[in-house]
Amino acid sequence: LDAARAAFEAVPWVRRAVVRRTWPNRLSVHIEEHQVAALWKSEAGDDRLVNLQGEVFDANLGEVEDDAFATLQGPDGFSAPMLSLLGQLNTALQPLQAQVESLRLSLRGSWRAELDSGAVIELGRGNEAEVMARAARFARTLPAATAQVNVTPKALRHADLRHSSSYALKLAGITTAKPASAPEKK
Repeated sequence: LDAARAAFEAVPWVRRAVVRRTWPNRLSVHIEEHQVAALWKSEAGDDRLVNLQGEVFDANLGEVEDDAFATLQGPDGFSAPMLSLLGQLNTALQPLQAQVESLRLSLRGSWRAELDSGAVIELGRGNEAEVMARAARFARTLPAATAQVNVTPKALRHADLRHSSSYALKLAGITTAKPASAPEKK
């Protein structure tokens, strides 16, 4: 039975197989398939998939639409907490009508998210609760901050949430630099 179970579980899309004997001479097999939740980009470059349980598994990437899932990139063994944070971030960013397209965890423990709009959010270091507290404050206050300069939250290009009581923004069409003056005619 163990050999039969191992043979079924060796198939790429099979997460778990349960094999039982059924009297008189039969086997009963129950197969649980992997359900794709995200793409996994490893530092080594061997891209794989993440299932709903946060487990990384190998399969033919050509069988899935890679733009239908967010991309996770981080150290080995962190796929489950990254998938959890991805779901929480998407929920927190719903008022901004934004989805996380990629989430990265550096070796130093710093989080970075790229949104479907192309905006980048530096979430900083910390545990899940600390990162989510900063993200929730950001999502709650961004509409008011952008309204002060007469733009919508869609103008967001970059946000740095690594500060404990504030954040920095880069918005499309907003600059603090003086415009270059036209050259004088002689």
